[in-house]
Amino acid sequence: MKTLYLTLIVIALLLLRTNTAQAQTTQPKLNQVELMKQFIGSWKFDLGKDTTGLWKFKLIGTGIESNWHTVFNGKTLRERNGLWAYDKKNDKYVNVFREKEKFILVRYIWFISNSKCIVDNSYSDIANPDTDSIEFKSPNVFTWTMIKNGKPLHTDTFTLIK
Repeated sequence: MKTLYLTLIVIALLLLRTNTAQAQTTQPKLNQVELMKQFIGSWKFDLGKDTTGLWKFKLIGTGIESNWHTVFNGKTLRERNGLWAYDKKNDKYVNVFREKEKFILVRYIWFISNSKCIVDNSYSDIANPDTDSIEFKSPNVFTWTMIKNGKPLHTDTFTLIK
């Protein structure tokens, strides 16, 4: 009787292992460096009444240099400079922003598909481990959804300037 139970358990475990192995699919590795090139160019977005933003991305090797300007009624209110460096070991980009000579933000960014990427803000704010979401709707439009406490806070739409 014990032999029968032991045999049934071994068969059940083998079947479970076989089903699990068959259910797993191999995902092709995404080329993070090539996908990040989708950001290259100048992007405009609305921040409210009479307030717009301009975000410029320039390729430098496998990295990206960025400039962010917030403009209200034609006057620049805020400027941020950023560097996006490829971390080959983690296959992700590290993004550092600087405003008025102070580093204010460090985060990881990586693509999970050809058009969607994750922005992990926990590096700068360990108490707020939320991840934002970026999605390229077309080569000329992407959205950035800010997440707070696991819920979407707001979404900004960026349009490529020709």
